[in-house]
Amino acid sequence: MRRSSFGPSHAARGTKAETLAYLADKCGTPKKTVALFFEELFNLAVRECKGHRGKFIIPNIGRVVKAHRKARMNRNPQTGEAIKIKAKTVIRVRPAKALKAAILG
Repeated sequence: MRRSSFGPSHAARGTKAETLAYLADKCGTPKKTVALFFEELFNLAVRECKGHRGKFIIPNIGRVVKAHRKARMNRNPQTGEAIKIKAKTVIRVRPAKALKAAILG
């Protein structure tokens, strides 16, 4: 059996199941409730990012932003020939100041 990486040190690289179990234990809530919370958080983030606002903020963690990337020229690394990369929409996740301060000190 694999030991949970969410021990006293919190040096975590946990799986989804480990994360749900840890949070359920800390909050005194069933795992199903915690899983439902994360599912609804995901659905809300998708709905907000697809909508007219194009961003979703998770307090103290960061923001998910829908951004437009312009068309540009680049080079094929194998042949060296110039290629055109089409414009596209991408997702960016930007960490919050509180998260950066907590992790980086």
